[in-house]
Amino acid sequence: MTSQTTLDASGAGDGAPAAPIEAPPSAGLRGHPWFTLITVAVGVMMVALDGTIVAIANPAIQKDLDASFADVQWITNGYFLALAVCLITAGKLGDRFGHRQTFLIGVTGFAAASGAIGLSDSIAAVVTFRVFQGLFGALLMPAALGLLRATFPAEKLNMAIGIWGMVIGASTAGGPILGGVLVERVSWQSVFFINVPVGAVALVLGLLILLDHRAENAPRSFDVPGIGLLSGAMFCLVWALIKAPAWGWGDGRTWAFIAASVLLFALFSIWETRVAEPLIPLGLFRSVPLSAGVVLMVLMAIAFMGGLFFVTFYLQNVHGLTPIKAGLHLLPLTGMMIVGSPLAGAAITKLGPRIPLAGGMTATAVAMYGMSTLKADTGSGVMSIWFALLGFGLAPVMVGATEVIVGNAPMELSGVAGGLQQAAMQIGGSLGTAVLGAVMASKVDSDLAGNWTGAGLPKLTPDQLGKASEAVQVGVAPLPKGTPEPVAAKITEVAHHTFISGMSLASLVAAGVAAVAVLVALLTKRGANAEAGAGVGHI
Repeated sequence: MTSQTTLDASGAGDGAPAAPIEAPPSAGLRGHPWFTLITVAVGVMMVALDGTIVAIANPAIQKDLDASFADVQWITNGYFLALAVCLITAGKLGDRFGHRQTFLIGVTGFAAASGAIGLSDSIAAVVTFRVFQGLFGALLMPAALGLLRATFPAEKLNMAIGIWGMVIGASTAGGPILGGVLVERVSWQSVFFINVPVGAVALVLGLLILLDHRAENAPRSFDVPGIGLLSGAMFCLVWALIKAPAWGWGDGRTWAFIAASVLLFALFSIWETRVAEPLIPLGLFRSVPLSAGVVLMVLMAIAFMGGLFFVTFYLQNVHGLTPIKAGLHLLPLTGMMIVGSPLAGAAITKLGPRIPLAGGMTATAVAMYGMSTLKADTGSGVMSIWFALLGFGLAPVMVGATEVIVGNAPMELSGVAGGLQQAAMQIGGSLGTAVLGAVMASKVDSDLAGNWTGAGLPKLTPDQLGKASEAVQVGVAPLPKGTPEPVAAKITEVAHHTFISGMSLASLVAAGVAAVAVLVALLTKRGANAEAGAGVGHI
């Protein structure tokens, strides 16, 4: 059974919502909007969870498979690289063949790849199947948004996206907690095996509930050169961001990949104006709210993912918490995202996205400023205030920016719009980790030598200083074996003080990025094409 929606061929160009064709209400569970939401939420939860849960398992994987540090880095990098490069193309596949089909393939493939990782006995196999996880995750994420857009009417869409954002936020923040429990109590393989039953549930629900919705003027062909150019541009950009911490921002290789990315993006833009059915019609970006939503998603992810990256080191290496306890300390952030996302959806429905988005980014900026004031002896109560405020600020942005991007795109490009939303978040997260990591490294490098000698410790050679700096950048005190306890205490104090100075500067930069995002949020408005979703089924 297929529901077709006729759209104005002008798409997003004139901003006018297209008139939908009314389809008869679906019977039973199939096509039911709220059951559709539950189904896609189960699938999306797997992908979001794997973004953070695996980090806890990496040390155990490294030890069990006798892997190098560089090998273990690729467990994460391979996943994010495949996910970021393929998201927009995967969204186009959903627009062409139907979001139901691509969602089901994505869920099945992701669960199968997860099971294969759990059965792997070499680091090469783990990395290979992590890449497959990223590829299938790219199919799943835009399809989920496309299904929500097609199923829910405009007045309910924000609430649905609010719950969808809540699932992503809770899964992302809750990953370290679940990962810590599974690794400590079961095995590192269980971190991946858990996706198999979850994927099976999502597949069964999808077969029973999901209804295929396709726009009447959905794409009928593929822009293969466009896919190649965009994939190459995204690969070069994300690769540069991944390798920059190791190569250095002044290294020629880093800038060579960035230059290649810019060139490929330019060639992609030129090609898209000349092809009959482009991968991304550039007219889509004539919508100022949609473009602002994409930029806002990038800025939000820079502040959130970049800031959260250092907080985990702060909790575990400075405060000495176990992974489980560190995850529990982040519950105020997770809790506020869970509570705040549906509330944000309701507020955006009533007020429009501009005020909630600007307010959310203001709260995020204040929270990141508050996190810049954390010290080595800061208590859990003070930390909880800033973490809760961060979660409260992020909730309306996750919901509102998604609605702005998807709602301002025509129905036949809802998959591409979903891919844009997710790609913006992935690029923003990679950019935040890389740029704020560079800020942290620069601050530690400039302060460590002075702090070290100022504490009366023996002067380090350049090689020793370099190795000590690498340890301090993640909050670890560089203690040689057999260091006397009084000297070890002094080195630890210097290391933690220097780490916190770097984290404070990085948090201030994140606060500045969030402040810029407040201005971008003022350019957003309610989706002009949201009515095209026309929700068939039961509400």
